[in-house]
Amino acid sequence: MKRSYYLPDNYTLALLGALVLGSILPASGVIATGLGWLTTAAITLLFFLHGARLPREAIIAGLTHWRLHLCIFSCTFVIFPILGLVARPALTPLVSDYLYVGILFLCMLPATVQSSIALTSIAKGNVPAALCSASASTLLGVVLTPFLVNWFVVPTGGAGASLEAVGRIMLQLMLPFILGHVLRTRLGPTLKHRKLVMFVDRGSILLVVYTAFSAASLAGLWQHISGKDLAGLVLICALLLAIMLGIIFALGRIMGFSIADRVTLTFCGSQKSLASGVPIAHILFSASTVGAMVVPLMIFHQMQLIVSSVLAQRWAKHPEHEAESGTSH
Repeated sequence: MKRSYYLPDNYTLALLGALVLGSILPASGVIATGLGWLTTAAITLLFFLHGARLPREAIIAGLTHWRLHLCIFSCTFVIFPILGLVARPALTPLVSDYLYVGILFLCMLPATVQSSIALTSIAKGNVPAALCSASASTLLGVVLTPFLVNWFVVPTGGAGASLEAVGRIMLQLMLPFILGHVLRTRLGPTLKHRKLVMFVDRGSILLVVYTAFSAASLAGLWQHISGKDLAGLVLICALLLAIMLGIIFALGRIMGFSIADRVTLTFCGSQKSLASGVPIAHILFSASTVGAMVVPLMIFHQMQLIVSSVLAQRWAKHPEHEAESGTSH
């Protein structure tokens, strides 16, 4: 491809623009209140469309590969969080405790959906299994992420706070998701308008980022983040991604997966979802702290796209694709 994977795409630049705009021209007062309601509505619509775009047949086709799904979910919700927790002595000298909480939050998020499936397809991996696993990761994240956050990120929250957070997320994210999936067949013509769907998908995230950094800026976020902190975040995200990829590569070989299944394991097990993470942060954290929570996620998101895109291109030309059928279970 002509485009360099080492350069940020237009959407990443738009995210950075929303961050900068929220930092230098933050919304306040009545405008902030209105944007808050608009943001909630946009997130609801976003997950409604996520549910509507989920093909039921592909889920059924991918469900049978339970060993692969178990490995992916273990990477996403067990190994990643453990890595963030046990690495604290090595990470806290690089960033403030304020940002370390954001790193822990990153480690406890579900996997991406669109990019992991697209990259799996490019790399000639097991696409039905990727679709099933990535979609299930989003649904599990709605339940597991609040509990993980309240028990390990904000330990004083306890089970009550976890249940309350799950309730809010179920209402704002899960219910629209299920409703969209139920109405999938009736929404067929609407879903064919890719530009409309993309506008809602990306526009809602941009709106959340702007409102998050508006509130964070008014609360003095940038007074707590130095150039050293940002450099430390970049290094930490690179280390997290490299370590997880190493673990995943080893796990795929130990489990005896085919090259197609190892591709799926890599892209579904090593990525974290910006589309789910930003809305979840918006619900779980106070308005003044959301910005700090999503800064590590935004850095990791761009990094995972760059590295995964390079890997996908190399795997697409892998000679083992010719020798393996990709049906190893």
